[in-house]
Amino acid sequence: MVEPLLADARERHAEDALLWDMAEDAASQVEKAVAFALTAEAQPFRQFWQVAENGGRIVGVIHSMLLPVPPIYAGADGKPGLILPDSFAVPDAPEGTVEALVEAAQAVLREAGARIFLSSFVTGPDWRAAFVAEGYEPLTLYLSRSDLGDAGSLSDVRPATEADVPGIVARSAENRSVLFGIDPFWAIHPEADARFDAWMRRSLTLPDRDMLVMGAPEDLEGYVIAQPASRLHFPPAHKITGTGVIDDFYHPDFADSNTLANEAVGSKALLRAAESAFAERGTGAAFVVCPAGWRSKIELLEAAGYETAMIWSIKR
Repeated sequence: MVEPLLADARERHAEDALLWDMAEDAASQVEKAVAFALTAEAQPFRQFWQVAENGGRIVGVIHSMLLPVPPIYAGADGKPGLILPDSFAVPDAPEGTVEALVEAAQAVLREAGARIFLSSFVTGPDWRAAFVAEGYEPLTLYLSRSDLGDAGSLSDVRPATEADVPGIVARSAENRSVLFGIDPFWAIHPEADARFDAWMRRSLTLPDRDMLVMGAPEDLEGYVIAQPASRLHFPPAHKITGTGVIDDFYHPDFADSNTLANEAVGSKALLRAAESAFAERGTGAAFVVCPAGWRSKIELLEAAGYETAMIWSIKR
C-alpha cells in the first residue's frame, strides 16, 4: 500500500509544494500509520483501509473513518462516514476502480453505522467525477494561502484573555446560527454555549495557538484562532509543522452569508492578525475552514488571496 499512497502524496505536493510539503521519511511515515491502523488495539477513532487488486497487485487504496461529531453540534445522525484524501488508484488501474473503491468504502461505513457520508477531495478528476456521480455535494471548503508574510501588528486586534471568553461564546453562537442557516448538518447542541466556553478557557492555556479578538470584553466585535494543523486533514506523508488552520473565525461583517458588510474592515483586520501570528511562529501556509454556502466569507478570503485547496462534500 505504501507506493500508491506515496504517489497520491506526490500529486498533492505537485498542486502546492508548501501546503502539501513531503516528509523526509514519507515512506516510513505512511507505513507506520497504515500498520498502526491495521494492528493497534487502541485507536483514536474507527477507521478502514480497503484495497483494489488486479493480477495479484494492489492498484487502488481507499481510506475512510467514522468522524467524531464536534461537541457543539447535535449530531442527530450519529458519526458521519468520511472518505479521507489519502485514497488513490494507480494510472493503469482497470476502468471503474475508483468507483468500486468509493462504493466499497460507503458499504463498510454504512455497516459501521454511518447514516450520512462525507468525502474529501484534493486532486484527481476520476475521484471528483465518482463523488459527483454518487450524489456528493460541497459542504466545506478548505481555502489556503502559502505566502502569509507578516502583516505587522494591528492596534485594534489583541490577544484574548479570560475576560473575553463570554464575548467569544456570544459571537460563536451567532456563528453557529449562520452555519445552521446554511446547512442543517450543523445543527446546534443544546449545551453548545457551555461546551464552547469550556473549550475556549482550555484553549487559552495551550501555547501552540493564538487567540485574537477585537473590541472590549463587554462588547466584543469578533475573534479568530490561529492554531496548528492536525492529521485529520493531512495524510502521514506530509509535514504539518509549517501549516496552520483557522477554523474558529467570526465577525459580524459576514453575518449575512451572502453579502459582506462594512467593507469587511473588521474581519480583514482579524484575518491579517492571524496571518501575522502564523508568520511569527514560522508557519508558511494556512487553511481557513469555510462552509461552501457561506458566500460572504468566501468572498473575503478569496479577496485576501486564498484559493480552495480541498473540498469536503456530503451525501445524505
